[in-house]
Amino acid sequence: QLKLVQSGGGLVQPGESLTLSCTGFIFNLDHFSIGWFRQAPGKEREAVSCIGTTDDITDYKDFVKGRFTISRDNAQNTVYLQMNGLNDDDLPVYYCASDVLDWCDGGWSEEYDYWGQGTQVTVSS
Repeated sequence: QLKLVQSGGGLVQPGESLTLSCTGFIFNLDHFSIGWFRQAPGKEREAVSCIGTTDDITDYKDFVKGRFTISRDNAQNTVYLQMNGLNDDDLPVYYCASDVLDWCDGGWSEEYDYWGQGTQVTVSS
């Protein structure tokens, strides 16, 4: 089955940037939709962004619009989340998720079949 491996987290100061990666193994991600989610301890997971099965379809939650960019590199079988202007409100653990169904349809479904291991993003001055 598809395996997702995440990388790219770390510690940054407010206003700085990070790029998260989500790399697929076994199957090509270009046939899958990808969602990025985030969560803090004791809080519910929230959707952040998604990319559909074609690059033309991307979506962002309002609280990251203009700051975050989702993209794919099919040659690397990787989806990226470029995060600019990070602040204390950006929850610390990010997960990518994937599914053959296109969940990037405005509904912000969490019904993805495959999930990455999570990546820590810490914003601290």
